[in-house]
Amino acid sequence: MEKELSNLKDVLQENRNQLLARTNVVATGIGYKASEGKKTPTLSIVCSVVQKLPSSKLSPREMIPSTIGGLPTDVVQTGRFRAFQSHTARYRPAPGGVSIGHKDITAGTLGCLVKKGGEFFILSNNHVLANSNAAQVGDPILQPGPYDGGLIANDHIANLEAFVPISFTGGPSGCSTATGIADFLNSIAKVMGSDARLQAVTTQAEDNLVDAAIARPLNPADVKDEILEIGPLAGVASGTLGMPIKKSGRTTGLTTGEIQQVNVTSTVQYGDNKTALFTDQLMAGAMSQGGDSGSAVLDTQNRLIGLLFAGSENSTIINRIEHVFSALGVSR
Repeated sequence: MEKELSNLKDVLQENRNQLLARTNVVATGIGYKASEGKKTPTLSIVCSVVQKLPSSKLSPREMIPSTIGGLPTDVVQTGRFRAFQSHTARYRPAPGGVSIGHKDITAGTLGCLVKKGGEFFILSNNHVLANSNAAQVGDPILQPGPYDGGLIANDHIANLEAFVPISFTGGPSGCSTATGIADFLNSIAKVMGSDARLQAVTTQAEDNLVDAAIARPLNPADVKDEILEIGPLAGVASGTLGMPIKKSGRTTGLTTGEIQQVNVTSTVQYGDNKTALFTDQLMAGAMSQGGDSGSAVLDTQNRLIGLLFAGSENSTIINRIEHVFSALGVSR
């Protein structure tokens, strides 16, 4: 093993610059060769590439030879490597994937830019930009969000433009006013000798399709039409079962996953005993944590497919972007 490793190191040292000169190669190293996705016991010179391409699309100069100096090679697709960047810092211009929030919340994620009436707006969740229905249009939006040090005096980047109200579910005694009236009438009924009693009931709220809002930048130059660690968007697509996806968010940064379920109906907790029912959602695995709400979800071609808004320890719930665009009257 030691002799084999020593030979590989020598050969790699002699050839690495030549290998890195190929346009698709981003790294070289020594590792076990893989076959049909499984590791073999064979040590090899490994070339990491932006994208694995069929030989028919490569010139002879770009091809990685099967052996170098009599030693085997392997090719692994990794994409381009980028230095990790803080998603909670202040950015001007601010791209998608960074901390943002209404002045009265903690922090969420700036999803991406969308267009309405020929202007760019910031897209994120209602509970990030509109404080779960509690905000007023025109309220200040901070980048970074308040939890990450954002202050109105220094970090006021936009004003709330519009939001889709979230319809919350309720239950018995869900309304204090109705409860008070019922108690008053019941006391009269008791005095009058009646056995009939009234109970305050809040009806089941209607289903939700999106948790979404937009904000108008104070200065268009303060925002950037791309996503941190991902780059520019390349259009819009519809999420499908089994589709590989990715997102860039305030808390967990760049993560990947797969659409594991479609046509999802789910209850979502919003704190203070508030619950909302969402229908026609997409579900992925563990690719998010608190603070990632509002992240734009993309396919492998950087097409926008959804808006991340909720999750658990092992799952992530995503609004379909078709519903988001329709509800807010925006586009790309």
